[in-house]
Amino acid sequence: MIAGLTFSGTASASAEPAAAVPPAVLTQNKIYRSGTTSALSCAIPEIRRGSAASLRAFHTGMARCADRFWAARFRAAGLRYTPPKVQVTTGSRSVCGKITSNGAQYCPQQRTVAIRIMKRDLTDPFKMNIAHSVAHEWGHHVQHLTGILTAQNAMYWRSSGGARTILSHRLEMQAECFAGAFYSSTLESIDPGITWDQWMESVSRAGESKTHGRPANLAYWQNRGYGGRSAQYCNTWKAGKSRVL
Repeated sequence: MIAGLTFSGTASASAEPAAAVPPAVLTQNKIYRSGTTSALSCAIPEIRRGSAASLRAFHTGMARCADRFWAARFRAAGLRYTPPKVQVTTGSRSVCGKITSNGAQYCPQQRTVAIRIMKRDLTDPFKMNIAHSVAHEWGHHVQHLTGILTAQNAMYWRSSGGARTILSHRLEMQAECFAGAFYSSTLESIDPGITWDQWMESVSRAGESKTHGRPANLAYWQNRGYGGRSAQYCNTWKAGKSRVL
């Protein structure tokens, strides 16, 4: 395990009634028909230890790369893509309120990815973990643009207890899978300094999160997107509960 791994923030509240049938926008979304990815070369700057400016530049490079990747996938699926706004700050507040201790969140109402540069990012930058702040939150932006986030949110507020937890996990694990598909095309440009297998080990051994679910399942979905090289493999809404706990 590589120490210091943290999961990116959530989108908004999310979950499902035990007997509810997910709507087609979740299970048959056009984004699943966006095809297989090919290699994408992105200009992503290096991170200099102790330099907030280099971290801002890194996040900006990652954001541009994510926009290029998802714009192509949306075109392939016959969907319209619009980039999110990006706010990178060293403080604890953003346009969507307080940024969580995880350091990143997606705010659908403002269509904004808010990223907080954490002290640990300055003192001991773990490039892949920092990159994941962008990749995961872009997954939530994809969910928002495709109607997935709205549909999940509607189910969440009609649910309670464990049903909400499962719905939250389905949303977060799909964002992980979308991130994996993104990495399948861009990992060489990110140049994380570790192998994919090492990264998967890090994810699978991270601390468990009630919102995100079991680390082993998060690794499963991220690896599924990476190995499949397509959003086609990211339909968490049809997966059995054992894969989203």
